[in-house]
Amino acid sequence: MSAIQAYVRTTAPRGRETEQVGPFLATYSPGTPHPMLNYAIPDDGAQPTAAEIDALTAAYRRRDLLPRLEYFTDVAPDLEKLLVEAGYELERRVPLMTCAPAARVDEPVPAGIRLRVPESAEDFRRMRSTQNIAYGESPEVGDEEVERLKARLSAGQRYVLAEDVETGTVAAGGLALEIVEGTTEIAGIAVLEPYRGRGIAAALTAHLTREVHEAGAHTAFLTPGDLGIGNVYARVGFRPAGECVHLSLS
Repeated sequence: MSAIQAYVRTTAPRGRETEQVGPFLATYSPGTPHPMLNYAIPDDGAQPTAAEIDALTAAYRRRDLLPRLEYFTDVAPDLEKLLVEAGYELERRVPLMTCAPAARVDEPVPAGIRLRVPESAEDFRRMRSTQNIAYGESPEVGDEEVERLKARLSAGQRYVLAEDVETGTVAAGGLALEIVEGTTEIAGIAVLEPYRGRGIAAALTAHLTREVHEAGAHTAFLTPGDLGIGNVYARVGFRPAGECVHLSLS
């Protein structure tokens, strides 16, 4: 678990501003207050004082951001209690699932769907718009975000979109972050509602997982948002390995 948390500490700061506040790595995404893009990660075994928690809270308040943390409970088992005592509230518990090469199960691509890497700025725009819609967010994707996605592709991040062969609609998208010391994260698996229930999410996940394993990753991990999608990931070889918690202070 410590290795996976170390991976997150390495990759989360990409494209973000960071500072160390006591036993916390605070990350801030320029240009967006989105809570999922602005959060702190504790050091292994973190047992902060009340003053250190207050300092973390103040660091986010100064930036008009929600004070927030995401971390794997096994690496800092005493932290949640301390945060709750300081007024933080649990947003959710998210299972951590991992897949080693020997456990991976390939999944066929559904009929009428093709998987491909986005090739143009418009491909990236359409893929991210689809992901946003699937997550209940704005479909608008600006030029700056498109350029960031393209830059991350050059830096080793992998993307795949699922396209309706007949209509050309981008029905789904997903990504795998860069591989660091044999570990990588599968993320952003999102399917438009009219295309759900056809096996597209499983095919996307299997495709990305196979790619990273073939590129040398020995551990692929993900954090499913709910039990239903967790069952989809289990079909392609992911198994429960721990828990991630999200806490914030309103």
